[in-house]
Amino acid sequence: MMEGYDIPNKLYFKIGEVSELTGIKPYVLRYWETEFNIVRPSKTPSNQRLYRRKEVELILEIKRLLYEDRFTIAGAKRVLQERSKTKDQKQLTIGFDNQEEHKEILRKIRREILNLKKLVEE
Repeated sequence: MMEGYDIPNKLYFKIGEVSELTGIKPYVLRYWETEFNIVRPSKTPSNQRLYRRKEVELILEIKRLLYEDRFTIAGAKRVLQERSKTKDQKQLTIGFDNQEEHKEILRKIRREILNLKKLVEE
């Protein structure tokens, strides 16, 4: 969670709620959607935006980069892209390090499925 912000534990937030939580006007949020491809709220059949918690956290991060760290929009995009690449690389490394552990878990799952199959066939 971002410091100084108490994001309620909900699945979706309407644009007004996000505006209130973040202190960012709805028209600015809509503009950021066009500039930052990572902020993509889903829409209801009535075209109302629904933001997920992750998107609210991203909006707070964008706000910090633009207003506190004084990045330009282009600079903030670069920072977010670099963080995303680093995170992806870490996940790949973690996945590779735990490969044997994952294989063992899959073996156990396979054994359990085969046991269930035997029970069903009896």
